[in-house]
Amino acid sequence: MSAQPEEAPAPPAPAAAAQLLAQLRVDRRADTWVPAFERDWAKALDDSRHSYSLTPPHDVVRTWQVRLAAAPAVDAYMDSGRDETGFVDLDDVLGARR
Repeated sequence: MSAQPEEAPAPPAPAAAAQLLAQLRVDRRADTWVPAFERDWAKALDDSRHSYSLTPPHDVVRTWQVRLAAAPAVDAYMDSGRDETGFVDLDDVLGARR
């Protein structure tokens, strides 16, 4: 029996953060994404120091991997010319959040 639940994702490779940062630096969104990743990474490292857990850095890597992987689909959607002017803002329907 394993001490780790079966649904727990495998941890990223040790060099995953460095590889991810290299990919972000060559992306067309590098001007905004690199500082955002570095901010998230720094906060995750600080959280990790206080909690003695590697979960925060692993979560940052996984989140940014998914974000980078989804970018082409988002670009394709935005470039498709879909008109979203008829949609209603969720805040208008639900009211102001507290």
